[in-house]
Amino acid sequence: MSIQADPTEFAGKRVLVSGGTKGLGRATVDRFLAGGARVITAARDNPEPIAGVEFVRADLTTTGGGEKLAAAALAHMGGVDILAHVIGGSSSPGGGFAALTDDHWLAELSLNLLATVRLDRLLVPQMSERGSGAVMHVTSIQSVLPLPESTTAYAAAKAALRTYSKSISKELGPKGVRVNSVSPGWILTESSVHMLERLQAANGGTIDDARQIVLYGLGGIPIGRPAEPAEVADLIAYLASDRAAAIHGAEFVIDGGTVRTV
Repeated sequence: MSIQADPTEFAGKRVLVSGGTKGLGRATVDRFLAGGARVITAARDNPEPIAGVEFVRADLTTTGGGEKLAAAALAHMGGVDILAHVIGGSSSPGGGFAALTDDHWLAELSLNLLATVRLDRLLVPQMSERGSGAVMHVTSIQSVLPLPESTTAYAAAKAALRTYSKSISKELGPKGVRVNSVSPGWILTESSVHMLERLQAANGGTIDDARQIVLYGLGGIPIGRPAEPAEVADLIAYLASDRAAAIHGAEFVIDGGTVRTV
């Protein structure tokens, strides 16, 4: 899906996108580039070069990786105006909670919570000192609608991120830094395909059988399809923009109507 963007919307803005080389992260990078921003991102492996993007090879699930990316943003860009925390995902096996070891839990918390917390701690203070900035945390509808077959640890980590986001919004709003979160449902990315493959491996059957497990756990998607990465990225960009100057401490759900409660 193609999103038409104002090429001057983020002119002069310095944007850090965590996990910006694949899936929703790459779509978010592309969206900010389309708006005229300078962008920096990181991943554990060297991706294909993205024109206009500064890339840092770093593992953001580690303390050293977060410090490396933050140092590069400060040294090469002079700071960051927008933080878009898109990093996340799940690599845990199917089989319910009993299949999750301590290592699975620690991996999910490191990727889906602590990587974001570390970068905020390293980069938000320079926003507060300037009295301006925008921070977006990508959570998940699984924080309120967990799928017990395969993503209990992921859902718990995203629920913690949701609470963390709300908490720091209270602290940072008076200092001129806006904090919001985006809560997607099922997004059509490479990671979602890999999740289906893990479910298939754990339960047998076909990929379509695994897809039905997910849809059953979600209770279906009223619009009949997952979201496209570009659709979620456009919401992230909106919340980062001056058009959303009065929006703070909020969570925006983009799930095609999956969560049916108020």
